[in-house]
Amino acid sequence: MRRGAGVLLPVTSLPSPYGIGTFGRAAYAFVDFLRDAGQRYWQVLPLGPTSYGDSPYQSFSAFAGNPYFIDLDLLEREGLLTGAEISACGWGDDPAAVDYARIYRHRFTVLHAAFRRSRHADTPAYRAFCAENAVWLEDYSLYMAVKMHFGGHEWLRWPEDIRMREPEALARCARELAEEIDFWKFCQFKFFEQWRALKSYANGLGVEIIGDIPIYVALDSADVWAHPEQFQLDGQRRPSRVAGVPPDMFSSDGQLWGNPLYDWERMAREDYAWWKLRMKFSSELYDVVRIDHFVGIAHYYSIPAGDDTAKNGVWVDGPGEGLIAAISSVMGGKRVIAEDLGIVIPEVGRMLKRSGYPGMKLMQFGFDSGPDNEYLPCHYDKNVVVYGGTHDNETLAGFFAHQPRRVLRFARAYLGVRTSREIPWALIRAGYASSADTAVFQMQDLLGLGNEARMNTPSTIGENWRWRLAEGQLTSGTARKLRELAELYGR
Repeated sequence: MRRGAGVLLPVTSLPSPYGIGTFGRAAYAFVDFLRDAGQRYWQVLPLGPTSYGDSPYQSFSAFAGNPYFIDLDLLEREGLLTGAEISACGWGDDPAAVDYARIYRHRFTVLHAAFRRSRHADTPAYRAFCAENAVWLEDYSLYMAVKMHFGGHEWLRWPEDIRMREPEALARCARELAEEIDFWKFCQFKFFEQWRALKSYANGLGVEIIGDIPIYVALDSADVWAHPEQFQLDGQRRPSRVAGVPPDMFSSDGQLWGNPLYDWERMAREDYAWWKLRMKFSSELYDVVRIDHFVGIAHYYSIPAGDDTAKNGVWVDGPGEGLIAAISSVMGGKRVIAEDLGIVIPEVGRMLKRSGYPGMKLMQFGFDSGPDNEYLPCHYDKNVVVYGGTHDNETLAGFFAHQPRRVLRFARAYLGVRTSREIPWALIRAGYASSADTAVFQMQDLLGLGNEARMNTPSTIGENWRWRLAEGQLTSGTARKLRELAELYGR
């Protein structure tokens, strides 16, 4: 990657009057901020439609986009909505936090109104979109229509004939739910229309988009329902083994993600066709693709389905360089970032070196074990991406507010500051000054916010993924400070 700097800000966190960030006015204003701040990259979290728990890493589809991000003002400008229809719904009482339950109750009512008023089916653009994306769009739209028909329940709770995708049941649902299927296609059409316009605007200002894809897909997804042969499922299409990670610094029980594991042997026999499709699609959606939990390609943690914790899992060899070669063959020159954090074995390092993908360094992890800590900037290679922390970490201000004295003493000495309150910004400065080609920091850290702005606490549910920027929180002063750093350190 070219030497540069960027900001990690989920689309959900953008300001808007409608409860959650969208591809509207605030998104374009944020791109303008990045340009003014001398930033080369905007990193987003996964853009897929979220399920129970609201995690962008548990999506109804590895391909579809989240309808929540469709901007309502843009639909009103097209004549598809009225201001009264938009304002009739309550979008949440706290502009600093997403109220997912309220958005779930109201957003689709408004989008259905736009759908009924639209003449999308008569346009060449819509017909071309459906044809170009049929390989995933048909299954996803049918899946969502059936899911809503059965009260939103996961597909494992549907009647057996449609759960098992018997041809007669598929044909019956396609016929009886035709209008609802078309609604979900319409939502995808509008999502990608608005996203591509925003991305084009960003690219025109020299800002590239770093996308993020989870290595696994959710059990409750169109992908698993439509392609059960690609996963480790039993005869009733229930998972036999599931994904997670062993006990670590985040949880003494480990993390039980619950995602079905891939049938890597079958995928290898098919030359990783499903992964090629997914990565090619992602390369068209983003300028750079970050693969979350990249270590799972070298080895993955396999937990018996039905266990309550991740303690009884075992490590199993992953697909390795066969999958890396398949991914690289379809990227068309687009770049990949490998999230290589966690329990790393030598094979991960060898795969990274041979692939050329940059790995990640988290500065927050650098100050608890002395000068040999690999996360300190003095040890970085050029081909890495340095972060202060990610969406799973405390904010920098929150983290250093409770560290032991020995950690704070070493951090102050290493970063050349006198007080602990100066550590977060000094750390950002050190990341910019490092030899790492790319430096990316969370918006919360650039604003100096505490853990009230933390995005996610692993192994918890209910209060995550909610933080939002307030109107006016991004200032010209912040942009100027970032531009000065970027110019000073050649980014």
